[in-house]
Order: sequence, then C-alpha cells, then structure tokens
Amino acid sequence: MLSTLELKVTPFHERTSRLSVAQNWRRWAGYRVVGSYDLSLDHEYWAIRDRAALIDVSPLMKYVIEGPDAARLLHRLTPRDIDRMTVGQVAYTGWCDEEGKLIDDGTISRLGPQHFRLTAAEPSLRWLSMNAVGMDVRITELTDQVAALSLQGPKSRAVLNRVCKDKLDGLKYFRWMNTSVGNVPISVSRTGYTGDLGFELWMEADQALPVWDALMTAGDDYGITPCGILAMDMARVEAGLFMLDVDYTAAPHAWIEGQKSSPLEMGLDWAVNLDKKGYFVGRRALEREKREGSAWRMVGIEVEWEGLERLFAEVGLPPQIPSMAVRESRPIMCDGKQVGYASTSTWSPVLKKYIALAHVQRPYYEVGTSVLMEVTVEHHRKYAPAKVVKLPFYEPAWKKK
Repeated sequence: MLSTLELKVTPFHERTSRLSVAQNWRRWAGYRVVGSYDLSLDHEYWAIRDRAALIDVSPLMKYVIEGPDAARLLHRLTPRDIDRMTVGQVAYTGWCDEEGKLIDDGTISRLGPQHFRLTAAEPSLRWLSMNAVGMDVRITELTDQVAALSLQGPKSRAVLNRVCKDKLDGLKYFRWMNTSVGNVPISVSRTGYTGDLGFELWMEADQALPVWDALMTAGDDYGITPCGILAMDMARVEAGLFMLDVDYTAAPHAWIEGQKSSPLEMGLDWAVNLDKKGYFVGRRALEREKREGSAWRMVGIEVEWEGLERLFAEVGLPPQIPSMAVRESRPIMCDGKQVGYASTSTWSPVLKKYIALAHVQRPYYEVGTSVLMEVTVEHHRKYAPAKVVKLPFYEPAWKKK
C-alpha cells in the first residue's frame, strides 16, 4: 500500500495544499486529495447547496476512445445505446461482466462521431482492451495529463459566465461544450456528483493553475469555496448517488457472489437500454433479471427522528448525529430478521434528516416499508425506526434548468 509520501499529487496541489487549514488528506486512485479544508465540514457543505463549491476531481480515471469502431466498442461494453448519443452529449453508465454484475461506473462524452471520453473510478484499460480485440479503435489513458475541476452549487453558472469566453446559459443537463478561460482551452460538461446545479471542467494538466485562480477570483462575490471530498460525500448521499467500493463492490474484486450487484439492483433501470440493438456484455443476465425481478435493491432509508431521540434519551443523551458521511455497514431489520444493510449514512443538513443508502431484499425494498436501522447508542447496538423512501432524497428545482 502506498504511503502518503508515495501518493501522487494533482495539478492543483500547489493551491489546495496551501488553502487546507485542516490538512485533512484522503487517498483517491493513487492521488492525495483534500478531505476537508476547514476543521468542520459545514462551510464547505453549504457552499455546495447555497453558493459555489470548487472541488478537485483530477484523480478520476480518464480514457479517450477513438477510431472507426469507437462507438461499436462502447455499445458492446455498456448497457447504454451509444448509437442514440449525439455529439455534445454526456451519458452516465455502468458496465458489467457476463453475469450482469457491475464492474465500474462513469460517464461517456461523445466528442465526435467516433471520438469519446470515458471516466471511471478504477483503472479500466485492461477491460477496455480485452473487449476491443479485433476492432479498429485506439484507447488512450489520459488520467495524469488531464486535470479536472468540479464547480457545484446554485451560483456555479454565474461564476463560469464571468470567466469563460462563451456563456453557459444554453448548456443543457448532461451536455458538454468547448470554451476557454483566458488563454486556456477547456471542455465544460454540465455534470457532477452532488445532485445540485454543477459543471465539470477538463483541461491540460500543465495549464490547470490559471483556471483555478480565475475561478477563485471571479467567484469571490458569490462566496466560492474550495471543497474537499468529505463534504461532497454528504451531498452525493442526499442526491442518491452511490460510490464504488463503498456502496457496491466491483465484480472482479468480490470474494463471494453475494457481494456483487447488478445495475438493476442499484436502481439504474433508466441506464440499462435493453431495447437497443445487438449484443452487449451482460445482456442475457440483465434481461433475465428484468423479467424475474431483482432480489435486492438500492433504496433510500430515512430514520425517524422521534424514535432516534427516544433511544438516546434512555441513557440521558440528546441524539448523536455524524458530522460526516459514515461509510460502514449498518444492518436493516424488519419482522425480526435482517433484510438488508445501509452502506453509507449521513445527517442531511439541508433536509434536517438522518438518511442512508441501503441494499434491501425483496419485498422489503418497496417505498413506504417500515424498517429498523442499527445505530450505536453509548456503545450499545440499538435499532432506530425508519422507512424506505424514494431516491434521491434531495433534488433542487434548479439542478436541470
């Protein structure tokens, strides 16, 4: 395992390292990134929800796929209908093994008729190359060469309009465009991992710092705030967005079958285009699961505050809520037996609710089902009343406008 000193730093490290008062660092895909800039997450979290948050997401794996068979490869590799994608469109997708179990997830941007950018959480070059055998296609990893920033929050578009050569008012949800910041060419996609209005900016790594500086200057009037991945973690749970190695296990890394998840189990029915033509990896398994129904489902869990309050009152304490997202398994119970588990839980400051993402068995994953979620009360395991709710927990009206 890499030590902190052996981890790579992102192209923005010269700025982020000086701004981080907490010096709270986290590992992400072989990089060292800021967990939080402040000693608490409140200021960064509320920048996402009220203002504009600037997040370094450079460790995302990035691949350019081009050539006469580029679309054919991605059509075969993913359950999305690549043929329907237009140039300028971005599509979220997972990709599976032959048993229909998720290997990874990310986004596909169609840069040209046979020119795509794929992002992933983990290295995927081997999987891409294996599926490209016999195809006329070039796959290039550009993770270290391309810097990436995520600008999220209701003021994010106003900030970008101040610095970008071209206005972004016409850029639709899950679309991208080319523009520039000063003399630096950038690509901007209307995407993000917070469930709020947001954009992701892509640029050459050696030109990253001028873009950071321009955004920070332009965003000063809007309260722009550098934000670490811990605050983003809270926001993505509110948005019902899951994370590899936290909320699901990549199929090749699973020890047993029960650790694997399909995109249908993860609630990605909308991203599985079973009506598309031709073969794709995992198609038969997913068609069978669609017919028979999923045994498990990723759902939202909302803990009832009054019930949580009573558990703590029994030992003379007010309710104790986590100050950040908790990435640990917590049993979900119903009818005296365990029917699932929460994989990430957090207090939602904007909703004033204790929420969780959870894997729940059929038939208990139906919305409205009353369940119990394990909580720790003064070192003792207790069960707080909760219910299954529809995801996402939070989706502001301005997110897609």
